[in-house]
Amino acid sequence: MERLLHYVWKYKLYPTATLRTTDGRAVAVIDPGMPNTDAGPDFFNAKIKIDDTLWAGGVEIHTKASDWLVHHHDKDKAYDAVVLHVVEVSDCMVCRTNGEEIPQLVLSVPESVKQNIDWLLYRDVSLPCLGQIPEIEPLHITSWLAALLGERLERKTDDIFRLLDQYAADWNEVFYITLTRNFGFGVNNDIFERLAKSLPFKYIQKQRGSHSQVEALLFGQAGMLSEKIDCHYYRLLQREYQFLQHKFGLVPLDDSQFKSLRTRPINFPHLKLAQLASVWVQYDTLFSVILEAGSVGQIKQCFRVRPSDYWETHYHFRYASAPKDKVIGESSLCVLLINTVVPVMFAYGVKNKRPEYCDRAIRILETLPPEKNSIVAGFSRAGINVCHAADSQALIQLKREYCEKKKCLYCRIGFRLLKR
Repeated sequence: MERLLHYVWKYKLYPTATLRTTDGRAVAVIDPGMPNTDAGPDFFNAKIKIDDTLWAGGVEIHTKASDWLVHHHDKDKAYDAVVLHVVEVSDCMVCRTNGEEIPQLVLSVPESVKQNIDWLLYRDVSLPCLGQIPEIEPLHITSWLAALLGERLERKTDDIFRLLDQYAADWNEVFYITLTRNFGFGVNNDIFERLAKSLPFKYIQKQRGSHSQVEALLFGQAGMLSEKIDCHYYRLLQREYQFLQHKFGLVPLDDSQFKSLRTRPINFPHLKLAQLASVWVQYDTLFSVILEAGSVGQIKQCFRVRPSDYWETHYHFRYASAPKDKVIGESSLCVLLINTVVPVMFAYGVKNKRPEYCDRAIRILETLPPEKNSIVAGFSRAGINVCHAADSQALIQLKREYCEKKKCLYCRIGFRLLKR
């Protein structure tokens, strides 16, 4: 496997004392070089000592030496800078375009590495390394979690930047779309995002002087006002939406796409839209308020708004409930901060070259409790100390981008286990 040979070369997972070229010259790897993701040799800026001569240049790696010819490197000047050809099987010698022979090193993947990679990649379990994690020094785990958090924030920043490109760099619109998506609380995220994109934020801003009109916009655009229900409040929203629909030229969604089945009543999409409406009635430009907030408590307070009176005794238009305060709970607040406030604030800091906002975003994660889900629970049982939401976000990145994609070769935990 050529990829594994790359890995062994990059991390020097081979006995270094006995390296020799195919013509018998001693080889010392001073620096294996930097992986090259563009055209040209696999590694660049390598430093290789062959006998008493120090060479600096590229290193090309193939399973078989003859792959050099198969890939036509002998006719490509980009490969003239190669100072060492590393192969698992030497079935021919190779040359530069001018005919000069290139030193060649036969490098076998150590048997221990082969066994470990088979054990990691091909066992029929989702996380084969879990039982071995306690053998890894906590310092290595901590540094890997920090790197994973950076990757996750970078990925979310890319998502925010794509929205900025689509919406003319309007941070309020992007925050509105991101927040609405996350009011779907997992099961309804996609359809809540579609709702936001079908209902421009400026329409909500224009009507925010009327609570019933903001609710009518959200419920009507979600397709939830098309039934015949004998309720004064429901008929009021219908009339309001009919007027606003005509005014703004809106086309409602199909309400069947909103899921309530096997969802706790507190997370019914109807109640979530009522809570969201109250947020936008309270705040015109919420993102600016959040940027200026002095503490996590102040940010949470922005979302502790009370829905209209109707929702004190309802979770759904068709289902009444015993009177209950429907203010957003603490666990839901944490979800909104983790998935909305933190990524948008971090992206804002990156975009505007304001690192203090990036630092604030990370500090928010470090003040929130870790998320409770099967991913975090699995790693926690394996011995990883999960202290706060920054750790749980890092573990979600690890599971989704490395474990599920079988990228053990690129995981620092996998590296430690392969190196044994």
